[in-house]
Amino acid sequence: MEFVRVRMCESECEHRRVSVEPVRVRMGVGECELVRVRMGVGECEPVRVMHTHKPHFMALHCQEFGGKNYEASMSHVDKFVKELLSSDAMKEYNRARVYLDENYKSQEHFTALGSFYFLHESLKNIYQFDFKAKKYKKVTGKEIYSDTLESTPMLEKEKFPQDYFPEVCEDWCLLISTLIIRMIDEAAWIRNPSAGSRNPINRELSRGHTSAFDLVNIHLFHDASNLVAWETSPSVYSGVRHKALGYVLDRIIDQRFEKVSYFVFGDFNFRLDSKSVVETLCTKATMQTVRAADTNEVVKLIFRESDNDRKVVLQLEKKLFDYFNQDVFRDNNGTALLEFDKELSVFKDRLYELDISFPPSYPYSEDSSQGEQYMNTRCPAWCDRILMSLSAKELVLKSESEEKVATYDHIGPNVCMGDHKPVFLAFRIAPGAGKPHAHVHKCCVVQ
Repeated sequence: MEFVRVRMCESECEHRRVSVEPVRVRMGVGECELVRVRMGVGECEPVRVMHTHKPHFMALHCQEFGGKNYEASMSHVDKFVKELLSSDAMKEYNRARVYLDENYKSQEHFTALGSFYFLHESLKNIYQFDFKAKKYKKVTGKEIYSDTLESTPMLEKEKFPQDYFPEVCEDWCLLISTLIIRMIDEAAWIRNPSAGSRNPINRELSRGHTSAFDLVNIHLFHDASNLVAWETSPSVYSGVRHKALGYVLDRIIDQRFEKVSYFVFGDFNFRLDSKSVVETLCTKATMQTVRAADTNEVVKLIFRESDNDRKVVLQLEKKLFDYFNQDVFRDNNGTALLEFDKELSVFKDRLYELDISFPPSYPYSEDSSQGEQYMNTRCPAWCDRILMSLSAKELVLKSESEEKVATYDHIGPNVCMGDHKPVFLAFRIAPGAGKPHAHVHKCCVVQ
């Protein structure tokens, strides 16, 4: 497991709106190249979301950056990133920090995470924390960090021992990067001269005159086999993700740094409770078990209607989930299936999520002409999420008395975006939220 932490702070003395847009996108380089060639950077779907919400700060989190074939695709990453940073669509963002884990030759450390942070020209004073020097440094210009992120002092990256999860028998990677945004109400510092004149940024942080939060880029374990996931409720994979996410949350709030609000967004690989879903979808069906001739291992389950010429309703294999009617996952955005989305419930005292009103984000067809179709490899599920601590919930829902405080949705509903549809959260926040004289800032997170 990788842990990467980036800490930034913003000092503003003007009374105006500031936007923050964190974005989560699951996009391999092959898909990036396809988007760039087909539409151009300025017209790709995440950029369209950015233009709609006009954020002053945008965070873009990617998983499996470079695609599944890293060796063949990674050479295109730098070109794509540089084109994105120099595009007309991003011309108002005069500062950027990009962190790409491209060192695929070092499997011990490789995460394939990509984290992008764009700062609008209207933001005057943004500071980033140097973890070695233990002080803030003003963010200027555009910088790209790649290859070995371990040597970068502006982030914190740790490798978690793989044997921590011995029950996961095949190759895996748990990917975590953290960005801490510290927004300082500079007017509050002026009202409190006792904070001293030396190093006011750090003084103000220590005195709590800030609205601070972490942004965590995460990629958790997948379900290796549909058949194994079907065996128990909850599945063994759900248990492993529970253990992993619990570790991550404990790590975020450990004693090394001040506790702040946090947002966790990425590919959690949360799945519907497979056993319960199959029982519901196949209530009137009978099950046929197919076993391998040499090992007697179950290799396929076939569910047939008892009448209606014994029509096949569902076929289940290790990497096959072929249900006869995909409309059940799309009708009313699939919300009838949310009762089977149970993995987050064990963290209800630690994490909050806005109501989901978009269809399952995975697994979409990678055929560019079938942007609305699911593949028949896995049961559709809301893998891609934007979660937050309970204190962050207060920042999002009580930041401004508007008609619509926050927007939580997916990106590119009719466009091929790869096997995952990105999701985003747009909201307004005030530096020093919950404190007197807090200034309103508009924020948006995209996952």
